[in-house]
Formats: sequence, C-alpha cells, structure tokens
Amino acid sequence: MSLRIATFNVENLMTRFDFTGFRNQLRQDRVIKLFEVRSEGVYQQLEQARVIASTDDTRQMTALAIADADADILCLQEVDNMEALQAFEYGYLFRMVGNGYRQKYLVEGNDSRGIDVAVLIREETRDGQKIELKQIKSHAMLTYRDLELFNDELALTNRIDDKIFKRDCLELDLEIGGVPLSLYVVHFKSMDGPRTNGVDSRLGTMPVRQAEALAVRRIIEDRFNGHTDDKRFVICGDMNDYQERVDVIGRRRTGYRFEHRDEDISALDAFSHDGFAENVVRRRDPLDRWTLYHARGPEEQWLCQLDYIWISKTLARTNAGRLPEIVRHGQPYRTVFPPGQEIERYPRTGWDRPKASDHCPVVMTLDLI
Repeated sequence: MSLRIATFNVENLMTRFDFTGFRNQLRQDRVIKLFEVRSEGVYQQLEQARVIASTDDTRQMTALAIADADADILCLQEVDNMEALQAFEYGYLFRMVGNGYRQKYLVEGNDSRGIDVAVLIREETRDGQKIELKQIKSHAMLTYRDLELFNDELALTNRIDDKIFKRDCLELDLEIGGVPLSLYVVHFKSMDGPRTNGVDSRLGTMPVRQAEALAVRRIIEDRFNGHTDDKRFVICGDMNDYQERVDVIGRRRTGYRFEHRDEDISALDAFSHDGFAENVVRRRDPLDRWTLYHARGPEEQWLCQLDYIWISKTLARTNAGRLPEIVRHGQPYRTVFPPGQEIERYPRTGWDRPKASDHCPVVMTLDLI
C-alpha cells in the first residue's frame, strides 16, 4: 500500500492587496518604482491592476506544478486563508487540470503577513485506499518557556514567552487504508534579516529555526512517549535552511561551473545528527537536490534545498532505495540548471516572472507496510 505525499511553497497565495509599498519602498514592486506615483489612491489602483494582471498566469503555473506532483497529500506553505485555498483549488486545480482535493485543512498561525501552512488531501490514494483524518492540532501557541528552549542566542532577538513557531507546526493524525500516519507541516523562520556584527542573516536568524526544529522533534517524541523508531511520521515544509548547497560560479555570457559544499551548521541538524529522521532528497545526486535558486548578483548565487520531506526510521527502512521527485518545470528562466538537468518550462514562463514559485514541489511515494 503506497501513499504519494508532496510539499510546495506556493508563494503568497493571497486574497487581498498589499498597499504598504506606497509608504515603505522596501515593500513596493519593482515595476511601479519605474513610474512617478504621487497619489496613494493612484498607487492603489496601479497595484491592484498589477497584481490582477500577473496572478492568473502565476496560478496556472502553480496548478500545473501541483498536477505534475500528483500527490495524495499535498502540504502547502504561504496560503492566505481558507477562502484563498478554496478559490485556488476549485478555479485552478479542479477546473483547469481536473484534479481537485476534497479535504482541505488550514489553521491561522503566527505570521505577521497572514501566510499559513495548509494541507490538501484526496479522499483515496491512487491505489484506492481511504484517507481519513482522525485529529488535527495546531502548535502555534507554544512558547519557548513551554518547551524550555530559550537560550542566550535567542535572547538577543526574542523573549522567553514569545511563540516558538513563526508560522505553525500543524499536526495531523491520519489513517491510510487503516494504517496510522502522523504528519507535521511547518514553515520555519526566513533567513531574511540585517547583517549584524559581521554575521550574515542566515546565521543571525538560525537560533530561531534551531528552536523550531527542536520543538518539532520534541512534539513528535512526546507524541510517541520517546519511542519513535517504529512509528510512521513525516515532517514536511519550507524550512528556510540547508545543510549543503551548490555554488554557481560564473556569468551568463561566460558560462557556469557548479561546486557542491557542505555547511558546518544548520538548524536541520536537529533531525539528522542521530538519525531521528531522514531527508529523502539526500538520496539524489549532490548536484540534483536543490529546490531553490538564490541569486544576488554574480558573486552570490547558489542552488540549495529549502523544501523537505523528512521520514521516520521505520518509513526509511520500508522505502529503502526509493527516490523522491523534484518538479522544476515552473522555475523561471533566470534559474541556472546544472548540466543534464534542463527541463521544458510551462507555457508563458518568464525570465523572472510569471513562474509557479521560486520553490519546487518535492514529492515522495511511500510504502506504508
């Protein structure tokens, strides 16, 4: 009996407009910066027109990426609310590609922009096994004090009673054909932030992600009274950190070379250091594990994995040798692919946008027994 599970950051699946760019230049879209807009009313009209004009192409590509993932259970990040999820599922996934999801779950989390994690579930697997939700639980209200995770590094930017998860850890207890499976869906703290005392933003924000990863592990261990080796659980989501990356060296005109490197430290070491869970994407070739292309000029560009499916020890044993898939057809043309990885993009894909997302869906087919 198998289950196909995927995770995908769909990037700002919104039902509302953001007009803060009129007063905050950092929030203003680059195309509007080309024009002199003196009136806030005119700015709002332009922003509405810009968003509406670009959204249909973007969401068609998002839907195509999800259709190619063809998952029984789909974990999403950056969903505005249930209304946005329902409108996208019906108008794009169902009407456009003919594959919808009857079961939809979202709990409002902690993100200041209102972007949440969500889960879409089919009624049955492709093998015809019934998928049942037995219980759903949000951990958004957990604080550092609750789990005794506060430390001196966190104290530089957080307080002891602050919430651990900057979005949520959504826990779902499922049965697939009567077989239990626990699913944990997360979206960890971003790497964005100011460079402080010579420390780059990834390292500066890492203590928050480390606490989030430790909290997820603690939740799972408490769920199973410390006995996790024979349990079926999966941790999915955009974890905004990486244990390795592929440096992209060169320029468009002169060509590129690709160098793999391991990171000395990562928030995700909390999952991997003692074999608590396995990142299935590590089963792929080192140059072929990336889910996002990062670039800030030719001197700072690399490919890395931000999107994860971590599986428990027993699922790793049951699925030894299976490889996950990474759907990259929705990547913009600016993304630099290593040799042999080139793919055909979706229609109307742009150099930078429209695109399905900067992230790629990660998909794993799991045998449960």
